[in-house]
Amino acid sequence: MENIDWENLGFGYIRTDCNVRTYWRDGKWEPLTVTGDENINMHMASTCLHYGQEAFEGLKAFRGADGKIRIFRADENAKRMIRSAQYLMMQAPDVDLFVEAVKKVVLANEKYIPPYGTGASLYIRPLLIGTGAQVGVKPADEYMFLVFVTPVGPYYKSGFKPIDVIIDRRHDRAAPHGTGHVKVGGNYAASLLSGDLGHSKGYPSVMYLDAKEKRYIDECGAANFYGIRDGAYITPKSSSVLPSITNMSLRTLAADMGLKVEERPVDVAELATFEEAGACGTAAVISPIGSVLDPEENKTYRYGTEAGPWSVKLYEALRGIQFGLREDTHGWNIVL
Repeated sequence: MENIDWENLGFGYIRTDCNVRTYWRDGKWEPLTVTGDENINMHMASTCLHYGQEAFEGLKAFRGADGKIRIFRADENAKRMIRSAQYLMMQAPDVDLFVEAVKKVVLANEKYIPPYGTGASLYIRPLLIGTGAQVGVKPADEYMFLVFVTPVGPYYKSGFKPIDVIIDRRHDRAAPHGTGHVKVGGNYAASLLSGDLGHSKGYPSVMYLDAKEKRYIDECGAANFYGIRDGAYITPKSSSVLPSITNMSLRTLAADMGLKVEERPVDVAELATFEEAGACGTAAVISPIGSVLDPEENKTYRYGTEAGPWSVKLYEALRGIQFGLREDTHGWNIVL
């Protein structure tokens, strides 16, 4: 194990001891195997390479204040992978197999879970790919399910500090009735150019609008968007928005705190009315939004240079549950 500077970790890949994998062959999943091999050996005609039969998940394990390991809402990630696989006509692991693989890989790499107090965590990446060889456009007859882990720090270097966002009306992340509602690699490939253009202008995140009308807020980079106004937590609902497990959790916590929760189409014009805004997802948890630039409308919406009070409360509540500082009243954690 290399000497890791836990408090200065970025969000990138660091090799750990092993990963866990299994194959779907002959109508069943094979037993889970643990390997130190970081490579995947596959046929050159595998459907994941040619026809995009690929889905993945992202979740985290935390070293709590009490020294225990907590894995956050793995069952919900399993359910989302199943939904992604069904849409792409893939064979997915059931919830029990998914959770078993996650627990096995976390325990096998326990020494890579960052110590409590560093602000870092162990990122868990389950991956499902079609490995059966096909030349015609049809589903594979063989699939691989793999889970690897790596210790990570904040997704944005600034940590829990407001980021500046730019609206991109020229590119679409996903289309209505397409794959925006499932977690597949093609959605992220479609965002690379737009993200790079945003970064080149000094914006760490890009906001996408709906592909049909360019009127409603879709996603904010690789994260869901939310706004706070008049005691309400407001977040987009659309067939092209990925149902974020972090957002799902924040909606529950917001309701617990007495906020009204609205999940509905959010007109881009509403940006002018929000008291606070943020992007939320597994990687960043919550990234408060300091400003949103709409270059084609020549408008900038500003929300402050510090995180708003409700964003702070939500962030502290969620992180408190993940690190064992607050009671897990909803039963979200797997405690090892």
